[in-house]
Amino acid sequence: MRQFFFPRRPLPRRTLLFCHAIIQLGLLVAGGLWLAPRTPWLADTTWLAAWPPLALGAGMLLLAMIGVRLLAELWLLPYHLAGLRNGFAPGDVVTRSFDRRPAVHDAERAWTSSARPVSMDDEVIGSARVARPASTRRQGGDEPTLTPGDGEAEPASRHEPRL
Repeated sequence: MRQFFFPRRPLPRRTLLFCHAIIQLGLLVAGGLWLAPRTPWLADTTWLAAWPPLALGAGMLLLAMIGVRLLAELWLLPYHLAGLRNGFAPGDVVTRSFDRRPAVHDAERAWTSSARPVSMDDEVIGSARVARPASTRRQGGDEPTLTPGDGEAEPASRHEPRL
């Protein structure tokens, strides 16, 4: 719904107003051309006999013109609500200067939390937790077999579920 009320690129205001004016004038001309031949001035009838179709036609013309006006107001809604919106417009671009980015590697110019030095020695690597040493490769084939024992003992901590 937000995209409906605040489209990223609404049509320009003058385009919307020009289309609205052309449609209103077109409706006025079409309604006048439909109503004129039904009046007693151009037809051989009396006002008493001509008023029901004239009232219906004028009412329909008025409803169509009001509908076009409401549609034009809906098209112009982003322009009406632009002043009421807090913050930036959808087209505004906010950037930071290059010097103030968090990835600055100079400790004096960095504005984020203080950087901690990381040593690249072996002291940062912990000892590996190995349950059993790696098995040596078999001489016969490169593929392991599907038998669970195959000459090696199962580790005591592993228990298979039973059904």
